[in-house]
Amino acid sequence: MPSTTPTELKSPTAQSAVVDSTLSAEGYKKSLSGRQVTMIAMGGAIGVGLFMGAGGRLASTGPALIFSYAIAGVIAYLLMRALGELIMYRQTSGSFVSYAGEMFGKKGAYVSGWMYFINWAMTGIAELIAIGLYFQFFFPNVPVELTAIAALLLLVGVNLLSVKAFGEFEFWASCLKVGAIVIFLAVGTFMVVTNAQVGDGNASVNNLFAAEGGMFPKGALVMILVLNAVIFAYNGIELVGITAGEMQDPAKEVPKAIRAVVFRIVVFYVGSVTLLAMLLPSDQYVAAPRRSSPCSARWALPGWATL
Repeated sequence: MPSTTPTELKSPTAQSAVVDSTLSAEGYKKSLSGRQVTMIAMGGAIGVGLFMGAGGRLASTGPALIFSYAIAGVIAYLLMRALGELIMYRQTSGSFVSYAGEMFGKKGAYVSGWMYFINWAMTGIAELIAIGLYFQFFFPNVPVELTAIAALLLLVGVNLLSVKAFGEFEFWASCLKVGAIVIFLAVGTFMVVTNAQVGDGNASVNNLFAAEGGMFPKGALVMILVLNAVIFAYNGIELVGITAGEMQDPAKEVPKAIRAVVFRIVVFYVGSVTLLAMLLPSDQYVAAPRRSSPCSARWALPGWATL
């Protein structure tokens, strides 16, 4: 095998090859670290599906929702392991769209790409509206539209700066989300352990079985039917694959990120829903924004101020 001579290293072709080693196959700069990718995926998944949707689903499903989130978590784990195998095969910012094109042809890539675009176009609208509703919860005089547009401009602005700036912004924003969940888990566990007063009752494990029918007040079939909405809550964990092409060391960081993301999100979701079902009987939840959040809705419940 011929070796590279000093003269060849000085040639424009060799120099460009050295520079290009810091770029992805599509020309993107590899600036994202493992911690940033992990938190981007976690922050992307922890959103409307948990903060706003859990209460409404508890009202329609009952404590059996815990099993729905656990089942969806297993499905998410299997899908992420499969995606991880593809990423280790070839890192690309096109992720599964690129893989679909390679294995199923241009039509497969076309369908996959547009379906993913439509998915995030619709999800993005839901996320922005949720931001506006939560901001309005604390600041009633601020219009939902104003907060949603401000959040959109902020996100787009950070994206336009650089990959590194976006990764760092998403890292700290995701830390805030994760911190909110951790605080809720800690406070909720304390309330259950101390049998604290919540509304007209008390936080207790017995609330899991308080309704007629125990943990399945609406029947076992509803637990399966609600999976469609529950799986929506896990939307975003695939960002590990999307960002793999811009990671500094994907071969090392991707397996760690996939294991960490799936495990932690399942713990957060299943743990949060379990605590919600223990804080109040499921029939006391309603599908309304101000009573559906496992975090902000706690401040509005009678009896919380006495804790």
